[in-house]
Amino acid sequence: MRLPLTTLLGASLATAQLTPITTFGTNKSGARMFLYEPKNLPANPAIVVGIHYCTGTAQKYYNSNPGLHQLADQKKFLVIYPESPNDGGCWDVSSRATLKRDGGADSNSIAEMVRWTLEKYEANKSRVFIVGESSGGMMASILAAAYPDLFSAVINYSGVAAGCFFTDSVAGWNSTCAQGKIEATPEWWAKWVLDAYPGYNGTRPRIQLYHGDVDATITPANYNYSVAQWTTVLGYGGKPTSEKADTPEKGYTTQVFGALLTGVYAKGVGHGVPVHAEEDMKFFGL
Repeated sequence: MRLPLTTLLGASLATAQLTPITTFGTNKSGARMFLYEPKNLPANPAIVVGIHYCTGTAQKYYNSNPGLHQLADQKKFLVIYPESPNDGGCWDVSSRATLKRDGGADSNSIAEMVRWTLEKYEANKSRVFIVGESSGGMMASILAAAYPDLFSAVINYSGVAAGCFFTDSVAGWNSTCAQGKIEATPEWWAKWVLDAYPGYNGTRPRIQLYHGDVDATITPANYNYSVAQWTTVLGYGGKPTSEKADTPEKGYTTQVFGALLTGVYAKGVGHGVPVHAEEDMKFFGL
C-alpha cells in the first residue's frame, strides 16, 4: 500500500508548495529533490520531471513555469523538481560520469529521484516524462540517452544534443558547442547516445526539441545537432517527413521526423523558448 507523503515525511502538504525529499537512492552528486503532489492523487499516477535552467532552483522553476503544477492539479500527476548542486545552478551535462548510465553524477541522481517516486507512490512506469529548459534541456537529452527505459517522452527546450557539452569536467561550459562550431557526422552524434547505455536495444522515449532561430546563447546549430543525433539513433532520415507552419503558435514551425521525434523551430525567438505547458501535456498524452 502506498503511504501518503505526509506519513513518509512527517510534514504537512496543506501549506507547502514543494516538499523536499532528503533521502533517495545514493545521490552521489548531492542534487536536491523537491516534489509537488496535487490533492486527491489517484492510484498509479503519472510523473513529470521539471528540470530548471542555469541560475535556477526548484522553487524558481516552479514559479517560472506555473502551468506545470497547475496542470498537475487538473490532471493529477506528480511533479519532481530536481535542483542542481553545482555553483551557478547549472547541471552537470559535461562530465563522463553524467553521460553514463548510473555513473554517479547529476543524471544518475535525477534517475534515482524517479525510481524513488515510482516505488513510494506505486506510480505508472509507462507514464514518466521530462521537460527541461536550457541546462535542464541538455539534461533532458542525457536522461533520454542514459535511461531510455525509465522515460516515455522527453522535451528539450533550448538545450543541446547529449554529449555536445562534454568537457570532461563537472558542469563545465563548452563554448564550441554553445556557439555551434562542432563539425561532426550524424554517426558521431548518435554514438553519445549509444555509449550512454551500451547494448540497449529496447524502446526509446519520444523526443521533442524546441529552439529559437535567434538564440545567441545556445546557437541554432544546436537544433540541427540534436536532429542529427536522434534521427540517426532512431533510424529516421535527416529531413522532416512533414512540417506545419505557425504551430503551435505564429512564427513556430513544427517538424515531424518520425513517430518518436518532433522538432519545433521558433522564428524570432532567442534563448529560453517559452514553455508551452498545454502543448507539453498533449505531447506527453496527459
